[in-house]
Amino acid sequence: MRNVVALIPARSGSKGVPHKNIKSLGGHPLIEWSIKGCLKSGLIDRVIVSTDSPEYADLAVNLGAEAPFLRPAEIADDLSTDYDFVLHALDWFASHGGEPEFLVHIRPTTPYRAPALIDEAIEAFRDEPRATALRSVHEMSESAYKTFELAPAGQLKRLGADSTALDAANNARQQFPATYQANGYVDVLSSRFVRSHGLIHGDWVMPFITPAVVEVDTEDDFAHLEFLLARNPRIAHQLFT
Repeated sequence: MRNVVALIPARSGSKGVPHKNIKSLGGHPLIEWSIKGCLKSGLIDRVIVSTDSPEYADLAVNLGAEAPFLRPAEIADDLSTDYDFVLHALDWFASHGGEPEFLVHIRPTTPYRAPALIDEAIEAFRDEPRATALRSVHEMSESAYKTFELAPAGQLKRLGADSTALDAANNARQQFPATYQANGYVDVLSSRFVRSHGLIHGDWVMPFITPAVVEVDTEDDFAHLEFLLARNPRIAHQLFT
């Protein structure tokens, strides 16, 4: 049985950017960036794409990944959860030779990643027996404690504050705790934990802090990523050479 399997979700029904997962970025389909990152990992044994699209599946195979199953439509819509496609994949593994020890959840929407950091995350999770999962995060440029929500009466209030007084939000950022944003760079899951708890992350999630990254959600995000690539061609060289 293989111990470490990368699982790349790539459903076809994106609405913000139609067929986002196969849209060209730097001359390569978006999904290829994630596939190549996993193929260059020294610790990942198999790279599997979970998709509802035969077209995407064929493309994934041509790019060097596996696509041994298609995801049912009922778990490939806007309301489908990560748990849905992870459980579907585990069920397939269970009936095809056994489940891997670890699943490395790689989102195509975070295309710029270093294979060495993928391996570092896997090793870190292996070495922390208390961890129920590992999630990649980067430090937010502005602490979430300086952000706002709306109070019931409609006025602004500081996020999580008991009162609607805002002046403390003007304090220097150094006076607030650092806060972190999940970024899809690399998450590592335990198949055993998912099976036993019906959850993918649980309550002892290990942080894996990465450089700040851009996630793709809009056409403007694609344009920004093209700009970053033009400034730093090494981003592509580490994956495609």
